[in-house]
Amino acid sequence: MIGLLLYTQTENTYLVPILWGIGILLLVLLIVTAFLQRRSGIKLKNELIELDKARQSNIEYEFILRAMKIATWHMDPIKRLCSYDDDFRNGKNSYTTTPDTPIDMMWEYLEKSDSERVKAALEELLTGRTSFYHQVYRVKINTAGMMYWEESYATIAARDDEGHPTKIVGTSMRIDEQKKMEIDLINARNRAEESDRLKTAFLANMGHEIRTPLNAIVGFADLLPVVESEEDRNQLIEQIRMNNHKLLQIIDGLVSMSKVEAEAKSLVRSQTDVVSLLKQIADSFAPLMDPSVLVLITEFPYPELMITTDAAKLTEAVHNLMENALKFTDKGSITLGYELNEGDHLRIFVRDTGKGIAEQDQQRIFERFVKVDEYIPGTGLGLSVAKSHINNLGGQIGVESKLGKGSTFWIELPLV
Repeated sequence: MIGLLLYTQTENTYLVPILWGIGILLLVLLIVTAFLQRRSGIKLKNELIELDKARQSNIEYEFILRAMKIATWHMDPIKRLCSYDDDFRNGKNSYTTTPDTPIDMMWEYLEKSDSERVKAALEELLTGRTSFYHQVYRVKINTAGMMYWEESYATIAARDDEGHPTKIVGTSMRIDEQKKMEIDLINARNRAEESDRLKTAFLANMGHEIRTPLNAIVGFADLLPVVESEEDRNQLIEQIRMNNHKLLQIIDGLVSMSKVEAEAKSLVRSQTDVVSLLKQIADSFAPLMDPSVLVLITEFPYPELMITTDAAKLTEAVHNLMENALKFTDKGSITLGYELNEGDHLRIFVRDTGKGIAEQDQQRIFERFVKVDEYIPGTGLGLSVAKSHINNLGGQIGVESKLGKGSTFWIELPLV
């Protein structure tokens, strides 16, 4: 280079400034290039940092969605299309859409009673009349009627220049466990309220019902030593016996009621001849009726009928129905019988010509401690015990009655 400069100095005096200019220009260009490369390197480094942050943010976002068991989706209010983005919900057969599913196709998957409410709320959001959406509803899993509970939130993510929504974003999560907890809490509250009601009814009923026969027993027993007439003594003994029987019935009812729930899962099923069972019950009630005013009738179409059931619980249920009929029937007849319904169900009935039951009372008489007529002695437990036994046996119990025209209590059980 030095030789070239010396040569040029001797040969051409104009070339030297040109070469120096070119050298300086190249030096400036080199400096600018180095500066731009450094700047580009810094920018690239920053972009890599932001990319790493975005990747980390996506990981955290996905982790949150997975931990919360949430599905995310978006809607196009203009085209009325919906697409799911991510789905981390628990449970099988959760409803999701294919990309760009028409919104109007979604309503058929909701339970009918929820569909109109959810549709109206979402339309408010799609048209921009509201900016927030929150609904709880049931989603049908299949045609068999299986459903699950879901809760959804949504909001407007973007609007056009006129303020109309152009994008809706939302989340959905299954809340089956939450709903189950709510139902359990409601049931627990109902059981607590029922327990309190039963306690009150028990104290109100039992105080009177137990004290009445007990007072009679004590009073008549005190009179026995001072009564000289044999006839009067026999009458007092008969009264004591009758009140003993009443008191025993009350205690038996209480014991039976306390054992119903404990024994619900301890059924002892066996082959039982229903006809023989009903005959024994009829024979036990025959001596309690005055044939001059009250007749016991039996209707047994077949001499023998075998079913698989818990004989002890069925006997107690029918026995309680007979006691109820005897208590409310002064004259006429009481009929105990059975019939076969459509060949696969046994229907046992107790028909009486008693005072009958008002229509508004026909369902509540099967509740504990319920007494339609407060003037007739009783604990109000017999029909409740019968209902519990029959329900545990997989059957049904009911009554058909009209005031002044008698009642027919029936039990329906499967033959197998």
